[in-house]
Amino acid sequence: MNLMNESLARAQMSARLGEAQMLRQGHQLARARRLSRKAELAAQQARLALARAL
Repeated sequence: MNLMNESLARAQMSARLGEAQMLRQGHQLARARRLSRKAELAAQQARLALARAL
């Protein structure tokens, strides 16, 4: 009985660890998307400034 509880607890713990890892990956992906969007906007603004200067 005790062994069953122990294996169940271990399975739940590994499932939670997996969930946490997936959440972390999601956050990293969202941050990367935000940063790339910012970079694209900055490049667009630089192109506009250059076009105005010419």
